[in-house]
Amino acid sequence: MPRLNRIVESALYVDDLERAAGFYRDVLGLAPMLQTKVLTAFDIGGVNVLLLFKRGSCLKTQVQANGSIPPHDGSGPLHLCFAIAADELAAWEATLADKGVAVEGRTAWPRGGTSLYFRDPDGHLLELMTPGNWPSY
Repeated sequence: MPRLNRIVESALYVDDLERAAGFYRDVLGLAPMLQTKVLTAFDIGGVNVLLLFKRGSCLKTQVQANGSIPPHDGSGPLHLCFAIAADELAAWEATLADKGVAVEGRTAWPRGGTSLYFRDPDGHLLELMTPGNWPSY
């Protein structure tokens, strides 16, 4: 069986792309790598890419000179988890509070690590996790 190495991109679908991109930029400190009418792409730690798509904008095959991208979309509140350093947990809690973002949950995992849960403007559940919960993190 060929091996999968990692997830390169994860996508969230949002109703207001400008509002959502502003949240990820201003609250989480991410810098856009690419911005179009239907997409904003953010680098996550130099190893992953978060794609924000305007909901409903990719329902048809996108044909380009170099190939095509099949239709895709999503609805409902989805979930993403971001890795953070253990010694930055308190700073993240303070940052979220300063930005008016409510922490909805906090979990200390039995294997180690702690998670904070909060929502983006589209209701997606976001998580900040310190190392220890998973064998790979």
